[in-house]
Amino acid sequence: MCGIAGLIGPDDTPPDPAILDRLAEALAHRGPDGRGRHVAGGVGLIQNRLSIIDLEGGRQPILDDEGNAIVANGEIYNYRELRAGLPGQRFATASDSEPPLHLFRRDGLDFVDRLRGMYALAIHHRASNRVVLARDPFGIKPLYYAEGPWGLAFASEPAALLRAGLVAPRLAPRARAELLQMQFTCGADTIFAGIRRVAPGETLVVERGRIVERRHRAALPPGRPFLAGNESALIDRLDALLAEAVELHQRSDVPYGMFLSGGIDSSAVLALMARLNPNGVLAFSAGFPDSGARDERAQARALAEATGARCVEVAVTEADLWALLPAIARAMDDPAADYACLPTWKLAAEARKSVKVILSGEGGDELFAGYGRYRSALRPWPFGRPPRRSGTFDRLGVLRPGVTEGWRARFAASLAAAAPGRDRLQAVQAADCADWLAHDLLTKADRCLMAHGIEGRVPLLDGELASFAFRLPDRLKLHRGKGKWLLRRWLDLALPPAQPFAPKRGFTVPVGEWIGRRPELGALLARQPGIEEICRPGAVEALFRDPRPENGFARWSLLFYALWHRAHILGRGGEGDVFDSLGESPA
Repeated sequence: MCGIAGLIGPDDTPPDPAILDRLAEALAHRGPDGRGRHVAGGVGLIQNRLSIIDLEGGRQPILDDEGNAIVANGEIYNYRELRAGLPGQRFATASDSEPPLHLFRRDGLDFVDRLRGMYALAIHHRASNRVVLARDPFGIKPLYYAEGPWGLAFASEPAALLRAGLVAPRLAPRARAELLQMQFTCGADTIFAGIRRVAPGETLVVERGRIVERRHRAALPPGRPFLAGNESALIDRLDALLAEAVELHQRSDVPYGMFLSGGIDSSAVLALMARLNPNGVLAFSAGFPDSGARDERAQARALAEATGARCVEVAVTEADLWALLPAIARAMDDPAADYACLPTWKLAAEARKSVKVILSGEGGDELFAGYGRYRSALRPWPFGRPPRRSGTFDRLGVLRPGVTEGWRARFAASLAAAAPGRDRLQAVQAADCADWLAHDLLTKADRCLMAHGIEGRVPLLDGELASFAFRLPDRLKLHRGKGKWLLRRWLDLALPPAQPFAPKRGFTVPVGEWIGRRPELGALLARQPGIEEICRPGAVEALFRDPRPENGFARWSLLFYALWHRAHILGRGGEGDVFDSLGESPA
């Protein structure tokens, strides 16, 4: 896990060292254990390292005998198997990031098809003077790029491209509309005009500062044919795939633990980690003691006791919201207004005291069909409806006319692109994986953990396991009114105290309740430049005076956006709590 960046110029003039320095400094939090640089002709690559595997010898860039170089962010979990499949190859390190370099030299752009893991990497091929950029199929690890007269620049975070002075901090209005209405942004375009994502699964070939070739590696298989076999046989197959995925994701030369919510997905990860770690598992669980929200720590504690795990309980309070949210907004340069960023941030701060790697259950809902909207998707029209039909600010009268124009079209395009060869449920699942999972859940986890020097791993998104889950018949995903049917059946056998068939309890962070206690915040927000330009006069104050709980997410979204806008567009992300950051002391 690291931060990478680079500049590929239009000619052989070496990149400006000052620009490379600024890129590296902007990504320092992603790699506190070392810094490396490769410059050859018009190509400059940098890497800030968080040491996880081959602590002493795995420094980057890694070069082969021909002078080709790689910088990588992530983990290639099958690196041992890849090394064994390259007989006679001399390796300079024991790092998981070195096999992709040799595979590229042997297989060309097809090298990514052999990689099992999470990655965003850059390879400089000296003979052709081309740079290959590649990102894992689910987009677990981030990668962004921008083009200009100086060529093409890339980085693990958009903020690095901004701080290097390569791109001006200008908003893209359509992406802003998506953020306000959906809490994340879709597709390759970011909220910053001129900065794009390398799409999940995409491989780019860059020559003299221009993209000359694109390829795509799909995260999910074709929808049909569905997997055959009775339920018992498929449970056995699921058990084997889960065990393999978790075993691979535990490969590490540093201590690791997990985030435990008490829900089905994290309980599944705990069950396998407990099976594979006879000395016990270190788990971290968050709860909300000063609110009416359901507190999952009791369930997490019970599961820890049942498996012999040690559970560290972390209280997340209203005071944390006011104290931590400005720092979170600064870290979330590619914004996702997901209130789970608050407990994720605080859990990461606690976890860093003991471990450098965390496993979590992201991806289970998308792959095994856990969301309620999936049940709606299977209902015959017109009773069923497509997801994302309504947005956060619809019918509230808060935003100025035209601010959210066009937001539905982007998600509709994602849904349509996911449909060929798949049934209705799989199309919605695939669309969620492409946008919601990649640009909200995984982005949130990446920024919150990397800000604390923690590597996050998601074993439920292992490629072999994901392919299996996606191709399950609908009846083994949704059955008797419950999602994730086969995973529940497996968990009921593997860890009965998880009670996977108990009524769904849901997970929420009580930010709406906490923000509702500060109605005076509305007037403060209304004066923020980012809010003034999108909201009707007087509407924000009225929204914050309105005590109805259903307006809570809209209030949260405006608060998050105001802090994000000040930090990343205005460059005023100062220290202090919410009130200090917005320019006033608390009442």
